[in-house]
Amino acid sequence: MNKIHLILTAIQTLQGLNCQLLTVELKTGDRIISPEDLIELELPPGIDTTQGVVISGRGPMWLYGYLIHELHPTAWVACHDPRLGAVVVATHSRQTHIGQIILWEESTQKLSPALMVVGPPDSGKSVFSHALFQALLPQYPDIYLQRANWDGEGNYVLELDEDIDPEIFKAANKGGLTPEFFTYHAQAILQLRRQKKLVIVDVGGMVQPEKMPVLEACTHYLIISSKPEAVPAWHEFCSERGNLKPIAEISSVLDPTEILHKQEPFLQITCGPWIRGNACPVPEVLLKRIQALIHSSAS
Repeated sequence: MNKIHLILTAIQTLQGLNCQLLTVELKTGDRIISPEDLIELELPPGIDTTQGVVISGRGPMWLYGYLIHELHPTAWVACHDPRLGAVVVATHSRQTHIGQIILWEESTQKLSPALMVVGPPDSGKSVFSHALFQALLPQYPDIYLQRANWDGEGNYVLELDEDIDPEIFKAANKGGLTPEFFTYHAQAILQLRRQKKLVIVDVGGMVQPEKMPVLEACTHYLIISSKPEAVPAWHEFCSERGNLKPIAEISSVLDPTEILHKQEPFLQITCGPWIRGNACPVPEVLLKRIQALIHSSAS
């Protein structure tokens, strides 16, 4: 079975420019592919080289690099970033210029939910967010995990081999807070909500007024905390200030545990550990609650 499926469709930009959309679908259940999968990969027939091509879909950088190279004969090539639009990265035509953002009409529904994962430092937020994303992905490939923090801990860090020190990668990619940081992420979340079924947002471990734009862009929140005394401040920040709806409150522990305390008005669970390389499964009751959120937004 070919693990990579490429679908070619005709689209028109909002500026009236005719072009082609090349959609990448990863056919494996875990959405994991290997470089050797490129060997038998071929572009779909019928590509019009007089037009440009927008590449869209989930895939590693080396897959996108290969597709950009293979599409060199076309008028131009753009890569779709769902937070921005399609960014032109190569062109042989006056139709477009490098760095131009291409937009087109998409079949849009009402805004999908955005679930903000919050809690104090050292509670396992990043590991939990990644585990939740991976647990939902096989059934709901059209979801997105947005890391709205500057600590450098992206998904790639959590997917490193266990013998590699993640702190080296985090330090190399760590940024800092700027006045535009959370406003940028708020706009990105709204754009993602127009296209995805669910947006999971990891927003870091501090209650900060600067995060209000992100709160305004989200709809729900989940607290995961190893410090019980920190929980009330997050409820006040997310629910009372941000008017977000609570989904769950997770007491994060280091010993293998899963205890359901309450289901209403939101889930209260003790579970863990949430440690890179040793994370527990996401509780089934929580998965069902979030699946219901996805389905209710689509109805």
